[in-house]
Amino acid sequence: MSRPLTLERAVDTPDDVGGFTRRWCRIARLWAAVERSQAISSERDRSDRRELAMTYRVTLRWRGDVTGNCRFRDGRRLLAVLSAADPDGRRRRLVCVVEEVTP
Repeated sequence: MSRPLTLERAVDTPDDVGGFTRRWCRIARLWAAVERSQAISSERDRSDRRELAMTYRVTLRWRGDVTGNCRFRDGRRLLAVLSAADPDGRRRRLVCVVEEVTP
Protein backbone atom coordinates (compact mmCIF):
# COMPACT_ATOMS: atom_id res chain seq x y z
CA MET A 1 0.00 0.00 0.00
CA SER A 2 2.20 2.74 -1.32
CA ARG A 3 -0.11 5.18 -3.08
CA PRO A 4 -1.53 8.16 -1.16
CA LEU A 5 -5.23 8.74 -1.84
CA THR A 6 -7.82 11.17 -0.50
CA LEU A 7 -11.17 9.74 0.56
CA GLU A 8 -14.09 12.08 -0.19
CA ARG A 9 -17.79 11.78 0.64
CA ALA A 10 -20.69 13.40 -1.23
CA VAL A 11 -22.72 15.94 0.71
CA ASP A 12 -26.05 16.86 -0.88
CA THR A 13 -27.70 20.17 0.03
CA PRO A 14 -31.36 20.66 -0.99
CA ASP A 15 -32.10 23.63 -3.21
CA ASP A 16 -35.31 25.65 -3.52
CA VAL A 17 -36.68 23.83 -6.57
CA GLY A 18 -36.74 20.25 -5.32
CA GLY A 19 -33.24 19.23 -6.39
CA PHE A 20 -29.93 19.32 -4.62
CA THR A 21 -26.41 20.62 -4.91
CA ARG A 22 -23.64 18.06 -4.44
CA ARG A 23 -20.24 18.92 -3.05
CA TRP A 24 -17.42 16.62 -2.01
CA CYS A 25 -15.89 16.79 1.48
CA ARG A 26 -12.48 15.41 2.32
CA ILE A 27 -12.75 12.63 4.91
CA ALA A 28 -9.22 11.25 5.17
CA ARG A 29 -5.81 10.96 3.56
CA LEU A 30 -4.79 7.30 3.39
CA TRP A 31 -2.42 4.82 1.80
CA ALA A 32 -3.68 2.19 -0.60
CA ALA A 33 -2.72 -0.23 -3.36
CA VAL A 34 -4.42 0.45 -6.71
CA GLU A 35 -4.56 -2.36 -9.28
CA ARG A 36 -6.20 -2.25 -12.68
CA SER A 37 -8.95 -4.82 -13.04
CA GLN A 38 -8.71 -6.43 -16.45
CA ALA A 39 -12.12 -7.99 -16.06
CA ILE A 40 -14.17 -4.84 -16.44
CA SER A 41 -13.72 -1.90 -18.76
CA SER A 42 -16.46 -0.52 -20.92
CA GLU A 43 -17.39 2.19 -23.37
CA ARG A 44 -20.72 3.92 -23.07
CA ASP A 45 -22.63 6.97 -24.22
CA ARG A 46 -23.42 9.60 -21.62
CA SER A 47 -24.74 13.07 -22.39
CA ASP A 48 -24.12 12.65 -26.14
CA ARG A 49 -20.47 11.67 -25.73
CA ARG A 50 -18.48 8.46 -25.50
CA GLU A 51 -16.86 7.54 -22.21
CA LEU A 52 -14.38 4.85 -21.34
CA ALA A 53 -14.94 3.45 -17.85
CA MET A 54 -11.96 1.64 -16.34
CA THR A 55 -12.37 -0.46 -13.23
CA TYR A 56 -9.72 -0.78 -10.54
CA ARG A 57 -9.29 -2.60 -7.25
CA VAL A 58 -8.22 -0.44 -4.30
CA THR A 59 -6.93 -2.18 -1.16
CA LEU A 60 -6.51 -0.24 2.08
CA ARG A 61 -6.58 -0.70 5.83
CA TRP A 62 -10.09 -1.48 7.03
CA ARG A 63 -12.48 1.43 7.50
CA GLY A 64 -16.18 1.17 8.19
CA ASP A 65 -17.12 4.47 6.55
CA VAL A 66 -16.38 3.70 2.89
CA THR A 67 -19.67 3.39 0.97
CA GLY A 68 -21.02 3.90 -2.53
CA ASN A 69 -21.42 7.57 -1.61
CA CYS A 70 -17.61 7.99 -1.56
CA ARG A 71 -14.79 8.43 -4.03
CA PHE A 72 -11.01 8.41 -3.97
CA ARG A 73 -8.95 11.26 -5.39
CA ASP A 74 -5.55 10.38 -6.82
CA GLY A 75 -4.14 13.69 -7.97
CA ARG A 76 -6.49 14.72 -10.79
CA ARG A 77 -7.97 11.24 -11.14
CA LEU A 78 -11.33 10.50 -9.51
CA LEU A 79 -12.24 6.93 -8.60
CA ALA A 80 -15.91 6.37 -7.69
CA VAL A 81 -16.56 3.55 -5.20
CA LEU A 82 -18.80 0.85 -6.68
CA SER A 83 -18.44 -1.64 -3.82
CA ALA A 84 -16.41 -2.18 -0.65
CA ALA A 85 -15.88 -5.49 1.15
CA ASP A 86 -13.84 -7.03 3.95
CA PRO A 87 -12.32 -10.07 2.18
CA ASP A 88 -11.68 -12.26 5.23
CA GLY A 89 -14.12 -10.78 7.79
CA ARG A 90 -11.34 -9.85 10.21
CA ARG A 91 -11.45 -6.06 9.69
CA ARG A 92 -7.82 -5.88 8.59
CA ARG A 93 -8.19 -4.91 4.93
CA LEU A 94 -10.89 -3.31 2.83
CA VAL A 95 -11.07 -4.08 -0.88
CA CYS A 96 -12.99 -1.59 -3.01
CA VAL A 97 -14.00 -1.89 -6.64
CA VAL A 98 -13.80 1.61 -8.11
CA GLU A 99 -14.46 3.13 -11.50
CA GLU A 100 -12.56 5.90 -13.26
CA VAL A 101 -14.51 7.48 -16.10
CA THR A 102 -12.52 9.17 -18.84
CA PRO A 103 -14.44 11.26 -21.36
